[in-house]
Amino acid sequence: MHHFDYQNGVLHAEGVPLPAIADAVGTPVYVYSSATLERHYKVFCEAVKPHQDHVFYAVKANGNLGVLMTLAKLGAGADTVSEGEIRKALAAGIPASRIVFSGVGKTGEELAFAVDAGIYQINVESEGELEALSRIAAARGRRQAIVLRVNPEIGAGGHAKITTGDAANKFGVSFSEAERLYAKAANMPGVSVKGLAAHIGSQVTEFSAYRAAFLKMRGVVESLRRQGHAVERLDLGGGVGIPYEMSYPYRHGTETLNAYGDMVREIAAGLDIELGFEPGRVIAGNAGILMTRVLYINTRADRSFLIVDAGMNDLVRPAMYEAWHEIWPVRQVAPDQELVRYDVVGPICETGDTFTTGRLLPKMQPGDLIVLKTAGAYGASMSSTYNQRRLVPEVLVKGTEYAVTRPRQTFEELIGLDRAPSWL
Repeated sequence: MHHFDYQNGVLHAEGVPLPAIADAVGTPVYVYSSATLERHYKVFCEAVKPHQDHVFYAVKANGNLGVLMTLAKLGAGADTVSEGEIRKALAAGIPASRIVFSGVGKTGEELAFAVDAGIYQINVESEGELEALSRIAAARGRRQAIVLRVNPEIGAGGHAKITTGDAANKFGVSFSEAERLYAKAANMPGVSVKGLAAHIGSQVTEFSAYRAAFLKMRGVVESLRRQGHAVERLDLGGGVGIPYEMSYPYRHGTETLNAYGDMVREIAAGLDIELGFEPGRVIAGNAGILMTRVLYINTRADRSFLIVDAGMNDLVRPAMYEAWHEIWPVRQVAPDQELVRYDVVGPICETGDTFTTGRLLPKMQPGDLIVLKTAGAYGASMSSTYNQRRLVPEVLVKGTEYAVTRPRQTFEELIGLDRAPSWL
C-alpha cells in the first residue's frame, strides 16, 4: 500500500498536490510519504511478533534523515553497513543500543568507532574481521557483542547482483566453517559471541529459499548448543520483496508479510531464541516516488523518445538491474486518451540512461510531469553526481504538509569539493 493517489485529477502525496512540490522545489525530486513508512514498519512488526523489538531498518535502502527520524519515533533500530550510516542513525535519534553493523569490508577505524559507540551488535563476516575486532575491543577493555554471519549457500533475490546467500557470493563465513569459528569466537578476549546471522538476498518474493536457509541456520544453532555453546540470537536479515508492477502477484503486502511471519515462527518454534530482522526495501520502497519533467519528445520513424530531466545518476536501478518502475502522469488522464509507446530516457550521455523502452503512456507534451513509482528504496541512496549533475532534493510529506529534508545540491557545493593541485 502507498499514499500516492489522484485527487481532483492531480496526483497527490498524501494531502499534498505534487505540482505544488515541483513548482516550489523543482525537478527531478524524490518525494516520500510518512504515512506509508509508518504503515509498512507497523505491518512488518505485527507480522514478526513476538520478535518486533528487534527490527533493524536497513539504512542502505534509504538513509534520508527525515525517513530515519520517522522510523526512530516508532522505535525502529538500524542495520548499518558503514561508519557514515551509524552516524546518520545516531543523528536521527536511533540509540546505539538498537544499531547493528553489517558488511564484509569494515575497516579498523569503523570497528573502533562502533565499539566506542556501544552499538548493540556487529555482524562479523570473516575470520580476519573477527580477529581484528577482538584486538580492537580488547585494547579498549571491551567485549563487543557479535553474531557470526553465515553464508547458508542458498541464494535468492530479484537479480544476480542482489543475491547474497549463494556459495559464490562474498558475504559471510562458509557454512562448513561456521561451527569452528563460533567456538573460536567464544574464547576470544574482545568479543562476546551471541549468535548467528544470515541474509540471502534482496527482493525475495518466493519464500521457499528463505525456508531452506532458515532451516539450515536452525540446524547450526542446535548443533552449537549440543556442543555446549550459548546461542542467544539469530539474525534473519531482510530482503522481503515488494510490488513494482501493477500486476505484481504479491500485491497485498500485509498478507505477504503475515505469511513470512508465520513461516519464521514455524521454523523457530521451540528454539527459545531472540530473532532479529533487517528490512529495508519493504519499509521504504513504496513510500517514495521520483518526480521528473518532460523536456523534449524526439519522434522517429520507429520510436518516440520521451526525454526527461531525471537521469540514471538520480535513479540507477533500471540501468543497473534492468528494474521496472511504474510511470504515472501527474495529471490524471481520461480512460479514452490516446496512448503512445515511449522510450523514457534521461539526459546522461550514455545509452544506458534509459528508464524504460516501448512503454505505453498517455500522449505527453514538454513540461508535463511524470513520476517513477516505488523509488523510495535504492533510489536517492544510490544517486551520484555523474556528468557533474547535482544531487536532487528529497521531500518528506506528512498529511497536508511537506518539508525539504535534503535540498538540491548547489553548483558551489558540487565544485567546492574539488581542490586545485598546487602546480595549477
